[in-house]
Amino acid sequence: MASLIEQAARRLEQLRNAGAEIPEPVAPASPPKSPVSSAAVSQPNATSVPQAAVLAPTSRQVTLDLDVLSAAGIVTPNAPRSHSADQFRLIKRPLLANAKATGEKALKHGNLIMVTSSLSGEGKSYTSLNLAMSIAMELDNTVMLVDADVARPSILRMLGLQTMPGLLDLLEGGKDMQSVLLKTNIDKLTILPSGSSRPKATELLASDAMRQLLDDMAARYPDRIIIFDSPPLLLTTEARVLATQMGQVVMVVQAERTLQADVDHALSTIKGCANINLVLNKVRGNSSDGYGYGYGYGYGYGTASGNA
Repeated sequence: MASLIEQAARRLEQLRNAGAEIPEPVAPASPPKSPVSSAAVSQPNATSVPQAAVLAPTSRQVTLDLDVLSAAGIVTPNAPRSHSADQFRLIKRPLLANAKATGEKALKHGNLIMVTSSLSGEGKSYTSLNLAMSIAMELDNTVMLVDADVARPSILRMLGLQTMPGLLDLLEGGKDMQSVLLKTNIDKLTILPSGSSRPKATELLASDAMRQLLDDMAARYPDRIIIFDSPPLLLTTEARVLATQMGQVVMVVQAERTLQADVDHALSTIKGCANINLVLNKVRGNSSDGYGYGYGYGYGYGTASGNA
């Protein structure tokens, strides 16, 4: 028995032979393809990144040559134990204790430490850098080193780095803190350069903007010790204004060079400061590591009266 399909085919043939018009079958339309979003095939570009992500400031990373710094007498994490490193361990201990003091012994802005001197050339910048390096080796502390000697900045030069935006740019409002900080290859050490030179640099250091910045820094980084390499006390008035905002002051005195009268005069300009410490630099003595051709660091802690 012929199948229904065969019977239908013969019937269609008979109709065609009789002159009937038989429409050709129409193939079913293909289902419409789902539209593909242009976002799914387009490559990512700068315009697809949120504006906030593009403009978010990040700290710059710099690499310090620790071998070169160590050869220049700077305390570094990779250097063997030395007389100089031991001296800075002694110097930093009271400073750290004061910075962490609580209750009645707590100092306002105790984590802000200014390093200064009576006159130029007494070793304050060298002391600032070594002190910051030594504190960076602590297990429980981080440290920021600020080059606040805006008239004669030297921290970046001592570190072998080029001039970069920093404190002055921050005070003028052209930069924010995150964009001017320098992260180093020493995990716990960051640097805030003095910034681009400008005619009113010293006025900026004594401005209300600076006082507000110090208040913010002291509160924003409670676990961080902030070292300020400041101008000499007898050469500018800005260092004296800065000292009033500090929790602690370290004054470097060069042995056999700085006059007692200059020390007394410098101390009298900051006698209102709560905590003043004296560091005697280049003290003659026998150093087993040969540091400074027989010179080392002595230390003493006193009050504004100058007692060491």
